[in-house]
Amino acid sequence: MLRSILGLLAFTSFAHADNWPSWRGPTGDGHSKETNLPVKWDAKSVLWKVPLPGEGQSSPTIWGDRIFLTTALEKGKDRIVLCVDRGSGKILWQHKAWSGTPEPVHAMNGWASSTCVTDGQRVVAFFGKGGLHAYTVEGKPLWSRDLGEFAGPWGTSASPIIVGDMVIQNCDATENPSIVALNLYDGKTIWQTPRAVPERGGWSTPVLVTVGDRQEVVVNGETSVRSYDPSTGKELWTCKSFAKRGEPTVTPYRGLIYVINGQPGDIYAIRPGGKGDVTASHLAWHTPRKGARDQASPILVGKYLLAFDMKGTATCYDNESGKELWKERLSGTFVSSPIAANGLVYAQTEGGVTMVVEPGPRLKLIAANSLDAPESELFRAALVPADGRFYSRSRTHLYAIGK
Repeated sequence: MLRSILGLLAFTSFAHADNWPSWRGPTGDGHSKETNLPVKWDAKSVLWKVPLPGEGQSSPTIWGDRIFLTTALEKGKDRIVLCVDRGSGKILWQHKAWSGTPEPVHAMNGWASSTCVTDGQRVVAFFGKGGLHAYTVEGKPLWSRDLGEFAGPWGTSASPIIVGDMVIQNCDATENPSIVALNLYDGKTIWQTPRAVPERGGWSTPVLVTVGDRQEVVVNGETSVRSYDPSTGKELWTCKSFAKRGEPTVTPYRGLIYVINGQPGDIYAIRPGGKGDVTASHLAWHTPRKGARDQASPILVGKYLLAFDMKGTATCYDNESGKELWKERLSGTFVSSPIAANGLVYAQTEGGVTMVVEPGPRLKLIAANSLDAPESELFRAALVPADGRFYSRSRTHLYAIGK
């Protein structure tokens, strides 16, 4: 009974616009319900800037007045979970989750790239070889799980998600890739399902979608997009990819799932709810996409789908047909995934400049907001909204922007 009550309270809190409990927000699509977020800012708009221990690329997770982050010390030898006060930037607690010999990682990655997830009672952090770890929001350790070596030279960045009483984690790697569900309260395995081989690095976060009375957990990958039953782990359907790599998270929006794969290639939309190989039956549309690599997940507002690549090019598509509407070069490099709020799209560059775009049939750039950050900082985490402010995390610092 107590767990049911806590679950109901957590569900109620999830609906609160000021909470950002997981990667890409409460609905996994990068959308915020807030209407009072700043549109234009500069370095003078920074309310506080605090140095973080070590280095990391995980995005802030926010519940109430607490911000949860991960970081790595000593070039990955130590993995840290920490909590920051949202009002002042003061570190409230930090805990060494794991120590050991670090695994190889790509220069674009690191040892603390996965974003935490919280239900307002617990916070869960993932470090690849460094394991999966759960704490109370006050910092008390609850449980830890070793999920394997995660072979490969790229490292990991897939974030955990909470579905009911479970934590679901993508465990892609070059050897024995899988997706696993653990009990949220004690960390014990509920199910584990092998993933397609080869899956490279465990980059893409699972996304929960609802199709009629059925829930699906959808995960991007090296060779395909796959859907799983969250209660059993059974694979429901698969759609073959049109390019390799699978780091961008799929984006659910108005009954479709929008996908970019990573390598220069195509963009496409899938109708969920299928069975088996749905490449021919459930592909809503498929559009060739030429240009640079894609790290950022796509974002949708109204009938417009926007994608930002690593060479700084923004492309807008009609989300019902996949028709390219415009393609424009902006300055900077886009690695972090954009967010949407109040009809606008916010896309942050590696240099800490946020491009604010009003989606439409042609490019309408509302603002280019710079934090005047040193070149060494590198902004690869996603911008996060909360209570009229934005929180921006570089590799080494955390910024509060706005009122």
